[in-house]
Amino acid sequence: MMLSVRDLAVSRGGVPVLEGVSFDLAAGRALVLRGPNGSGKTTLLRTVAGLQPAHEGRIEGAGERIAYAGHSDGLKAMLSVTENLRFWAQVFGTKEISDALRDFDLEALSDRPAGTLSAGQKRRLGLARLMVTGRPVWVLDEPTVSLDAASVALFAAAVRRHLEAGGAALMATHIELGLEEAEIFDVTPFKAAPRAAKQDEAFL
Repeated sequence: MMLSVRDLAVSRGGVPVLEGVSFDLAAGRALVLRGPNGSGKTTLLRTVAGLQPAHEGRIEGAGERIAYAGHSDGLKAMLSVTENLRFWAQVFGTKEISDALRDFDLEALSDRPAGTLSAGQKRRLGLARLMVTGRPVWVLDEPTVSLDAASVALFAAAVRRHLEAGGAALMATHIELGLEEAEIFDVTPFKAAPRAAKQDEAFL
């Protein structure tokens, strides 16, 4: 099993948002989180990625195996597209970036400074970083933001190749990607029960 989550409870700003979350993610599979805005999808993904602590429960198979892509594209504006990818390849100890340039249609933009790219081009470059990490578990928060239909198709194809190579993906997206490997996980039933507010004795 690539990733196993058991009885996880997560909080946002100290307020519990989800509890009792359990799921498994096997190699070659994708799990798509669904739920209304504010339901805790981002908080859950950030917790799984190790960016914030869990309130309760356990996560197995995470840590160094995870590559996370959130709302920020994580780009250095003054560096070119190629230089950005080479930077991240160095960070993760890999060397090859040509596949990432090709698969996200960035070859014609390879010498352009990242700061001059359109929002969609920046998003493609930010997602291309996933391919140079060499990490098997992709954790993605609304990865298709700013992407047009053609770019969404590129992204879906990249995810499919990642799964076919034995990787796994956990993502929150409202876009139908056409991935037969994907399972839907609705976070709504795991909404945390309201906590009674603590009274301040100074006002009693």
